[in-house]
Amino acid sequence: MSINWITRAETSADIPTIHDITLAAFDTPLEADLVDALRADPSWIDGLSIVTTDQDGKLIGHALLTRCHIDDTPALCLGPVAVRPEYQKTGAGSAAIRAALQAAKELGEHFVIVLGHPTYYPRFGFTRASEYGIGLSIDVPDEAMMALTLDVDHPLPSGTVHYAAPFGI
Repeated sequence: MSINWITRAETSADIPTIHDITLAAFDTPLEADLVDALRADPSWIDGLSIVTTDQDGKLIGHALLTRCHIDDTPALCLGPVAVRPEYQKTGAGSAAIRAALQAAKELGEHFVIVLGHPTYYPRFGFTRASEYGIGLSIDVPDEAMMALTLDVDHPLPSGTVHYAAPFGI
C-alpha cells in the first residue's frame, strides 16, 4: 500500500478520533489515557501532536512529542505513536514521526528521547541513549531507550530523563 500521507497538527476536533486510534493500536487503554492526560499537563506543547490523514482527510495515525528533561536540560519525549491497525506498516506512523520531529526543530527544540522498539526508531536517527550517558530512574532494556539531537550544533547532554508526571516514571 503506497499512500501519500498528509500530516498536520491536531485540532480540537481530532481529539476523540486520536483517542479511538490509540485505543485500537494498543492492547490496553493505558496509552490512550496517557495522551488525554498529557493534553491537560504543562508538558503539552501546541503544534507537537501530529496526525496523519489520507487524501480524504480520514485520521489514520498520530505521533506526540511532549516536554521532558535530561536532568535540567529541556528535551522532548516521543510517544505514544499510534496507527489504525489496518494501516500499520504503511508509513502512516513514520510520516507522523517525521512531521513531529520537523515541527520540533522549527520550534527550536534540540533533543528527543524515545522509549520504544530498538529496530523501528533508528530509521529516524535515534541511537542508544546510554552511549551519551542518558538513562532513566527505572530499569528498561538498554536498547529500548534512545535519543536524538535535532541540531548537530547541540550535542546530546548526559543525565537522567525526567518524564512528564502523567507517564508515572
